[in-house]
Order: sequence, then structure tokens, then C-alpha cells
Amino acid sequence: MDNEQVSRLLLTAVRAALLAGREIMEVYSRSNYSLEYKADESPLTEADQRAHALIAKELARTGIPVLSEEGRDIPFSIRKDWNRLWIVDPLDGTKEFIKKNGEFTVNIALIQEQSPLFGVVFAPDLKRLYFGGPGPGSYTCLMPGNGLPGDIKELIQISKRLPLQLNRSAYVIVGSRSHATPELHEFVEAKRKEYPEVQFVSAGSSLKICRVAEGSADIYPRLGPTMEWDTAAGHGIALGAGKTVFVWEDGSRLFYNRENLLNPWFVVR
Repeated sequence: MDNEQVSRLLLTAVRAALLAGREIMEVYSRSNYSLEYKADESPLTEADQRAHALIAKELARTGIPVLSEEGRDIPFSIRKDWNRLWIVDPLDGTKEFIKKNGEFTVNIALIQEQSPLFGVVFAPDLKRLYFGGPGPGSYTCLMPGNGLPGDIKELIQISKRLPLQLNRSAYVIVGSRSHATPELHEFVEAKRKEYPEVQFVSAGSSLKICRVAEGSADIYPRLGPTMEWDTAAGHGIALGAGKTVFVWEDGSRLFYNRENLLNPWFVVR
């Protein structure tokens, strides 16, 4: 795939994420909306469903298959032949959405040969967009106005933002706001013995990966369960910012479209 094709598909993904964000915010602004619970007791809102329908429609034009939580039952015998696919989470951080703390995102990634070509993460309540990958590099910007691609202004190439430029001296660890584990607490305490100043920051959704990508955090240890659609978009952005994403147990790369869609524990730094 040449650079022009990648750029065209990236713009498609950005547009889909921004439009899905508008759908999500229409629901978010209401005092009442439908709420269901999936088989694993995780919440599913009207916003999830509306965002998924819109993204599926936008991405269908590319002719590239889509993997999301809604399509998790697609047999691996079919998926294994997908050399290229979209991995989508229309509303990552549903618990944050319900809590109304703004830390929820739309995640869209394009995967080729099991690795991210690029990712798009849009936090519609925060009006913050991240996008990029190993080829084009990674960028962030605020989205004023109607939140469409034409509104993008003042892009910051986050791979150029270093900790010293952010005026911080502490070693910053970012972790889950809603899914902290004992192993994460042990990791933080171990780092406190290693560095003179350690700061732990909790955040929701794929924003944790984006914090490391942009340089406002040094490391994100995910010592707990996630699914491929939770991480693929942020993973692409982290790679485009010169960061690494590796499996906690053996340091190997994190791959996608595996037979088991449950990710191993991993670290972003």
C-alpha cells in the first residue's frame, strides 16, 4: 500500500471517528438514554450502538473488513485470511461515559499483517483528536466547531514532544481509572524505589496509550485484561510517536487479529 492510499484511508478513519463522536455527544448531552448489559456484565449504551452503525457505514466504502466487539463471533477460520482489516471500538470507556467524566474515546485502527498501519483516537467530550502511525508519524489537535476534518487546525506532531519540553521531572505512570489491579499497584511501588520522583496518573479508555505517545506520561503498564479493539488504535499512534508496545511476559510485540482476541498483559513506553 503506497503513501497516498494510506493517507486516503487515514482521512476516512478520521472522518468516521469525528462523525461517531457527534453521535455519541448527542446521547451524552441527554439526561436519559438506553442502557443495556452484555453477557460479561459490561455496559452497552445507545451511544455505542449509534456510533458503531455510523462507523460501519463509513468504513464499508473501503471494502476492508471490520472487526469490533459486535463482530467478535466471526470465526477465526474466516478472519485468518484477512491480511488487512479495520479494528474498531465505537465507544471505548463506556464506564467513563456513564460517569460523565469525559474520558471516553472512539477508536479506529487499520491493521496490516497483524500490526497497526495507523490509528485514530477521538475523545469527543474533550474535543481532542489523536491520529497517526509508523509511516505518517502521529499528531494531535483540538477539534473546535462541528468536529469535522475541515476544522482541524494547529496540528502538533507528538513524536517531537519530549518530557523536557513538557516541563516535568517526575517519572509518570499512567494506569486505568476503572480497572486497577493489585499487580499495577505493585508495579507503581517498585518504580517508587527506582526513581526519586514518581507520579501515578489514572485515566480512562485509550487515552492512557495516547498520554504516553504524546509524552505526558512515561509508561503505561496494562497488567489486566483488554481486547484487541481496546488497544489497536492507540497502539498505532504510539508507534507513530516512536514509542514501543510489548507483551509484559516476554517482551515480544503485540499482534492483532489473533485467534484469541483477548490481549496479553502489555506495556507502552
